Amino acid sequence: MSASDGSELQGQRALVTGAARGIGAAVAQSLAQAGADLMVCDLADPVETVTAIKRAGGSATGMACDVSDANATAELFGAINQSWGGLDIAVNAAGILIEAKIADMDVADFDRIVAVNLRGTFLIAQGAARLMRQADAGRLITISSELAYLGREDFSAYCATKAGVVGLTRSLARELAPDILVNSIAPGPTDTPMLDQESMSPEWREKELQIPLGRFGKPQEIAALARFLCGPDAGFFTGQTLSPNGGAVMI
Repeated sequence: MSASDGSELQGQRALVTGAARGIGAAVAQSLAQAGADLMVCDLADPVETVTAIKRAGGSATGMACDVSDANATAELFGAINQSWGGLDIAVNAAGILIEAKIADMDVADFDRIVAVNLRGTFLIAQGAARLMRQADAGRLITISSELAYLGREDFSAYCATKAGVVGLTRSLARELAPDILVNSIAPGPTDTPMLDQESMSPEWREKELQIPLGRFGKPQEIAALARFLCGPDAGFFTGQTLSPNGGAVMI
């Protein structure tokens, strides 16, 4: 089957977290367009994403899940197992970002960033691996950031967690090979609600635009890479962190 025929993921069972908006929503819709059946979740039930997928003729179910909560993720994977009896694809796009200088950052904010971005990635990977092992196959994708490589002042907690995601991805790729392929996507600055003018300072947004391509990425551009990594043409990728970042970092 060609990866360009629009049905390369037909019959695949896919989970996407952080799917209410931004990159997660774009990934969910792209996988559905490729024929996958979707389970989408976010801190609140991502109703709009489910509606958009169904309106386009796809299959999707949504539920609320805090990925940092072990009981909540256990419930999520229990629902997936009950509905599908297994899982083929998992993309963990849930993440948060808080801008704060190290001297001013509240420890509770630091703990929350670690809980969602790193602990959440671990919990989703753990639950997905357990289900994927039933079929001895699967694709697991984590979401890191180009800031895992660059670092950024006033974003120390976020950068630390995203660097942790890269390390976790590499370790899981070795542990779960050869049947479950594990890769990470490290987007550069992307036009999502996380980076809107209400969330980020004007100074930070201006700095993010000082990259070779001179613009923010589009969620659909990140989603296209996720779709590729889930598809038949990506069978020789594992342990890799691919970074669509407009030239912000060149590896």
